[in-house]
Amino acid sequence: MSTRTIRYGWKNIVTTVGMDEAGSGPSVVLLPALSSISTRAEMRPLFETLAPEFRVSTVDWPGFGDLVRLRTDWSPEILSAFLDWFLSEVVAPPHIVVAAGHAASYALYQAAYRHGTIERLVLIAPTWRGPLPTMIGGQRPWFAHVRVIVDHWGIGPLLYRLNMSRFVVTRMAREHVYEDPGWLSGDRLSAKLAVTRTPGARHASVRFVSGALDRVESRAAFLDLARRADLPMLVIYGDQTPSRSRAEM
Repeated sequence: MSTRTIRYGWKNIVTTVGMDEAGSGPSVVLLPALSSISTRAEMRPLFETLAPEFRVSTVDWPGFGDLVRLRTDWSPEILSAFLDWFLSEVVAPPHIVVAAGHAASYALYQAAYRHGTIERLVLIAPTWRGPLPTMIGGQRPWFAHVRVIVDHWGIGPLLYRLNMSRFVVTRMAREHVYEDPGWLSGDRLSAKLAVTRTPGARHASVRFVSGALDRVESRAAFLDLARRADLPMLVIYGDQTPSRSRAEM
């Protein structure tokens, strides 16, 4: 396996993200979830399983991952442009794409509007709406104020740290993320907490949580992407997935 840092530019934004690659054969790209605690490392077991038979790549999303991150107004347009660039220029298409969580919306959008870059899709626990809009039942104008506060150099880091404390991360993971409540502990928990404390992590995190990185605005639009993609798809979700989430998946 080789690991490298790639530099991506979009308009006046220039950022770096990490990627791993290994193997040869048909291309498989593994896209981690957009999440406050997610990086490409969560794809490592699948990466190692596939590498003997495929050319496997996995990459962190701009604004996420384990590198220092920019303070910028991360948006769906930036992330979609990044995915298109990565699938078209960094690794040659066509690809089998495995996308987890919120990354599924971006993979579907890519498949729907950039035909030829993706030939098959595997969607792991696909989601289309951020946690806060899901809890409240839709977007609210005050979400924008939350983002401004968390971006602030003074109070922002404190509020973010409180919301990404060991207690909150553990509870979130046990209730919504991992099927085995005891899986996230010890070194695994320490690694996830380290991701949340990477300099600049709060800027993309608050946008994901508040729905500012939702690629679509409704369930109907999400389903429409799947129809437009018109590709072989496999959807995977956990046996203990909460009923509301299962209905969306």
